[in-house]
Amino acid sequence: MATKLKGRDLLCLKDFSKEEILEIISFGDKLKMDSMVGKQEHYLEGKSVAMIFQKASTRTRVSFEVAAFELGAHALYLNANDMQLHRGETISDTAHVLSRYVAGIVARVFAHQDLIDLAANSDSPIINALSDLSHPCQILGDLMTIREKKGTLKGLRLAYVGDGNNVANSLLLGAARVGMNITIASPKGFEPREDIVKTATEIAKQSDSSVLVTNDPLVSVQDVDVVYTDVWASMGQEAEHEERVKVMRPFSLTADLMAHAKKDAIVLHCLPAHRGEEITDEVLDGPQSMVFDQAENRLHIQKAVLALLLG
Repeated sequence: MATKLKGRDLLCLKDFSKEEILEIISFGDKLKMDSMVGKQEHYLEGKSVAMIFQKASTRTRVSFEVAAFELGAHALYLNANDMQLHRGETISDTAHVLSRYVAGIVARVFAHQDLIDLAANSDSPIINALSDLSHPCQILGDLMTIREKKGTLKGLRLAYVGDGNNVANSLLLGAARVGMNITIASPKGFEPREDIVKTATEIAKQSDSSVLVTNDPLVSVQDVDVVYTDVWASMGQEAEHEERVKVMRPFSLTADLMAHAKKDAIVLHCLPAHRGEEITDEVLDGPQSMVFDQAENRLHIQKAVLALLLG
């Protein structure tokens, strides 16, 4: 399988071109179709993948482990507390050693700098399975889902409502790359990082799309094709939960808010959902919700990422 992506790190979507993102999505589509007819190619036969998880996970861990298995690889789950990192070994030493053992390292970390340090010292590709800055694999799966449901990405309008977190950061970059128009609606003080917004805006100019950040959820969802939300308090922010709920209550994705989007708009949420907070049961379980198809596609896009970067 010839690809220019082999050997690349995947830390942030700004490092990937539109063509490269679409290549990953299209390969995810292929792998999904293959699985539906019982076809399975072991692109990573005999290889091992290290999975360093500083944060707990359901979808990311399971999808990466199953993806590695179905590609013929062995996934090594490494809880940070069980590694020498917990006893003071440096990230650089860890990267040097692990990269001599495994074909690639999947890392879910608190600080994005840890990923940068891993990549700087590893001879094997580093794949970002979530950091405080970005969540690129999530957004690749989201873009796959949107194209699957809408038939295209170019020119679509997406609204993200809620906390301007790592998911919002990566959505900005991913949507801008593929030519989608994106609006982020967050309370004052909870907007996405200014440098990410600036970079996404520059990318959007090249792809003939638009980026808007607003504090008004109604403005964001007007006549959009996709409405996206996420939890109001990410891991590590639990102490702020009560205060965040008070501030973000007007940004809850309700049926009333959805009524301002297009009638055929789809709803996305990267999960886990705090039902009754950032999204209501009526919306999450409603006919416009593609949340569980979105979750399934994490597996197929994870397989595509592993196969293309490590294969």
